[in-house]
Amino acid sequence: MRIVRLANFVAPRSGGMRTALRELGAGYLAAGHEPVLIVPGRRYSDEQTGQGRVITLRGPRVPSTGGYRVLLGKRRVAALLEELRPDALEVSDRTTLRWTGKWARKHNVPAVMVSHESCAALVNMAVPAIREDLADPLARRLADALNRATARNYDHVVCTTAWAAAEFERIGAENLLRAPLGVDLDTFTPRPRDGHGDDEHRDILLVHCGRLSLEKKPERSLTTLATLIGQGLKVRMIVAGDGPLRKRLERRAMQQDLPVTFEGFVAGRVELASLLNTADIVLAPGPAETFGLAALEALACGTPVVVSAESALPEVVGDAGVSVHGDDLAAGVRALLDRPEADRRARARERAEQFGWAAAVQAFLAVHNAGNTDNAQIDRIERTRT
Repeated sequence: MRIVRLANFVAPRSGGMRTALRELGAGYLAAGHEPVLIVPGRRYSDEQTGQGRVITLRGPRVPSTGGYRVLLGKRRVAALLEELRPDALEVSDRTTLRWTGKWARKHNVPAVMVSHESCAALVNMAVPAIREDLADPLARRLADALNRATARNYDHVVCTTAWAAAEFERIGAENLLRAPLGVDLDTFTPRPRDGHGDDEHRDILLVHCGRLSLEKKPERSLTTLATLIGQGLKVRMIVAGDGPLRKRLERRAMQQDLPVTFEGFVAGRVELASLLNTADIVLAPGPAETFGLAALEALACGTPVVVSAESALPEVVGDAGVSVHGDDLAAGVRALLDRPEADRRARARERAEQFGWAAAVQAFLAVHNAGNTDNAQIDRIERTRT
């Protein structure tokens, strides 16, 4: 079957979304299907890749996002969809691409929306700038309105965690399915760690891996580092990632004399895996994460993770990590350091092994009712409503 996928807010240096699109596309292709991905970019291109055909349409850059672009030419996208004649449509943007659900219904094409973000969490972070006491109720109303329209326009809404599904359950969406994402367990795997024996005198290495943007709350990682140093720990940090907040974070690190190295975006997966292997603990402070691929990649390398209790990550990392409320994750770091290193690293890898990409691909194919996927596989997808 030809599975046409549409995605916005994908940049050359974006992380989790780009990884998920690549791995799912490669899985669809390996299963004998014809995946076609349509994304925005600087210029038009049409090429065959390891994840299938990728069509890039020129799209404007979204201000203050560090390079994200969107597909705004509705007529152009609709014409391309009619030319492609998909057997199934998979959309990854609940804002500017929600109209494609109506297009699919008009053309009798089964369509699913993949929810990669929590509308309530994102709105809740933006509203306090206007009036803090209105944040929760306003975020709830706006998110509910958007989510009702999404559920109404698509055959299925796919969420990757129960946390992400909760805002759709709240509005009584009956077409909700849950299918987890995965991790490359071969590239991201434990390796020998030079200089990481029982040396009590070495610095503890923290790694913040993620986009340096508002919704990711990267400033929490610097707060955590400052607290740990104030408590007398020998600790330093590497920040792997780029984004609109980088300069602000670099200024803060300099003003507070924090031992931070800003590596920027790490393009190679092997290089990223090496960095995650080197870390003692990885920080994932974002409160709006609906799955957290970077955290899962750290676990696959045998590196435990401290996560925000406000996000979906406690559900993903399980007992291989520690979740913390608030802006300072130092208590979580100390809790992990209290565990024997061999135990915490073994537990991390064991948790990651529950999330292979093969299972994720089968789950998504079952959502699409792919021809070679039997009903038993569809039944194994966890339904969040009965």
